[in-house]
Amino acid sequence: MFESKPINGTREQNYESVIQQMDALLTGESDIIANLSNTSALLNQFLDQINWVGFYLYRDGELVLGPFQGLPACIRIPLSKGVCGKAASDKTTVRVGNVHLFPGHIACDSASQSEIVVPIIVGGELFGVLDIDSPILDRFDEVDQHYLELFVNQLSTHL
Repeated sequence: MFESKPINGTREQNYESVIQQMDALLTGESDIIANLSNTSALLNQFLDQINWVGFYLYRDGELVLGPFQGLPACIRIPLSKGVCGKAASDKTTVRVGNVHLFPGHIACDSASQSEIVVPIIVGGELFGVLDIDSPILDRFDEVDQHYLELFVNQLSTHL
């Protein structure tokens, strides 16, 4: 049974705690869907001021919706479109303070104002992306980016 640990330290300590919780949740489980489902649920519980968190998986040259928490989402995203497509094609994190100013932004949820997308690389190859949206402008900063990249790096060891 999963029990959430209290989140009451610095932001950095809280992120480190969530990375440890994720590692404990996934250790010993090999099913990718189960692991990504639990991971999106964990992040949804931990992160405040977000309205969507989940995964898009790289399949046949495009991103396909994977496990997530939030409103129903766009199912397929070409690598040439949106924040997810940019992060996937460049294999680098993309942090957008105002999605309405991002060329080619795909509005799956009209409430989203900011977004961060972290690519997931497994064995040197693109596996997919972690996508997190917020109804708050400039919700994600350098601290979020750093720790979400660490989070995804640790997650990739379970995929």
